[in-house]
Amino acid sequence: MRLTPPAVVVLCSTPQERPAHLEPLAGRVELRFTDAAGLADALPGARALLLWDFFSDALRGVWDRCGGLEWIHVAAAGVDRLLFEELRASDVVVTNARGVFDRPIAEFVLASVLAHAKLLHESHDLQADGVWQHREPRAVEGACALVIGTGGIGRATGRLLSAVGLRVSGAGRTERPEDPDLGQVYDSGRLAEYVGEFDYVVNAAPLTSATRGLVDASVLAAMRPSAYLVNVGRGATVVEDDLVDALRSGAIAGAALDVFEAEPLPTDSPLWSMPGVAVSAHMSGDVVGWRDMLARQFVDQALRWVEGRALENIVDKRLGYVPGQVVS
Repeated sequence: MRLTPPAVVVLCSTPQERPAHLEPLAGRVELRFTDAAGLADALPGARALLLWDFFSDALRGVWDRCGGLEWIHVAAAGVDRLLFEELRASDVVVTNARGVFDRPIAEFVLASVLAHAKLLHESHDLQADGVWQHREPRAVEGACALVIGTGGIGRATGRLLSAVGLRVSGAGRTERPEDPDLGQVYDSGRLAEYVGEFDYVVNAAPLTSATRGLVDASVLAAMRPSAYLVNVGRGATVVEDDLVDALRSGAIAGAALDVFEAEPLPTDSPLWSMPGVAVSAHMSGDVVGWRDMLARQFVDQALRWVEGRALENIVDKRLGYVPGQVVS
């Protein structure tokens, strides 16, 4: 007797959206494509769910239809929008897109550091006004950088910053004196005690109960007045009102911000026009071809699942990240 392929629901942002590169799954699984409005009808009998619309929180409202669900794959590194208590307490396995965004985000951080040090934003503004003004950019060789978050993104960032001559340290849940990618790793719970030692502070932390509001007024006040903050983690890990106050008062020199408490960033946010602030639209990891990489990663995971092989990137649902890879 021929077995019926297991049903896999693919949650997309629109009913017409389809991830590419799913051909290897033909005949191996039954793919059910839906948007949030149709999710409740698509879930009964399904054994797996792909959150291609990775910002959706629609699953919480239809959890009572998920009785046969075994596995959820999130096409993103962060899973904070997905996890709710019923899911955390269940036996459903959650995997994420760890690895896809590591190098692209690290490159974005390096670009942000160089743009600040080499006065590229100021040069652009002067060019727009037709002003020729000689200035002196800073060297990055020998500068000190603190990377908050010691997972794949933080590690890739540490390696890349080290490669251009910055002296890199890390901040995570567990202190250790010698990390191969981040050197000295400090306790992220004591940021205010040592953050003043660094020229650049890079936040690559996931959003968890321990990291929400991690960079607050006390941390910002302890930073050097010449320090520059780069946030590529999650918006809610930085207290935005405290950041605005720190920028206005000159407590820090500036910030490159790719993530925010509310996205899109509201049009009335002062961050849009503050001197020394670079705003980007949550795009640091979304290099050309990123959706193709996410789709191929899911296909590999789905084939592992169908064939009974071990899944990769399994999230600890209590911690909110993949153990051993994200320590923040």
